Amino acid sequence: MLITGASGGMGKHMVEWFKDKGLQLVLHYHDHAPAHISSDDIFVIQSDLRDPMQIERMIKSALERFGKIDLLINNAGISRSAMSWKTELDAWSETMMVNLTAPFLTSKAVVPGMRGRKYGRILNISSVVAQTGAIGTAAYGASKAGLIGLTKTQAKELAGSGITVNALALGYFSTGMIGDVPTELQEEIIKTIPFKRFGDPETVCKTIEWLISDESAYITGQVINLNGGMYA
Repeated sequence: MLITGASGGMGKHMVEWFKDKGLQLVLHYHDHAPAHISSDDIFVIQSDLRDPMQIERMIKSALERFGKIDLLINNAGISRSAMSWKTELDAWSETMMVNLTAPFLTSKAVVPGMRGRKYGRILNISSVVAQTGAIGTAAYGASKAGLIGLTKTQAKELAGSGITVNALALGYFSTGMIGDVPTELQEEIIKTIPFKRFGDPETVCKTIEWLISDESAYITGQVINLNGGMYA
């Protein structure tokens, strides 16, 4: 299993959840390496997802280490908040590269092997913002909406090869990017959530575990909404 953004808030929870599940893990990070875990089945690798050559090297190194990648979780993401008319092109391009182009490139790199083995699971982490919009998130919202379009297209392309492609559209959780939001704004966000609280990362991990299992082999091209009722 390759997890991008493994050192981020949600990524850390994924690592903790899956490290004892008998899987070989490839843990990608950009700036800060995940907490060291001593195991022959865990490979930690740095890569700048803004650079296609580094993505290519990351996949090559992972394949050299474990021989195959059957499970891909495109979890890494960034947000450059600004009103749409104030968003600089560089900020827009960087957000698109990390949130949309990098998942396209990682999946493009692992799909040939999956097709050869007639098996694979690709899971893209999108956002409720892709479905509802949010003030000041033009680049982020557009990139996450694009990720949903990529998910649905690849699902149809790859179903005949035994590969499922799904997306999780996450609402607001108690980890990750919410840590950059001022407390006052967090309180306002909670008011918009029907459950009146942030989500528990365990919900995400359990959903992923099901989506990569044999029990979900007939589920593909779906956007699973984990948002406390914000987008029902």
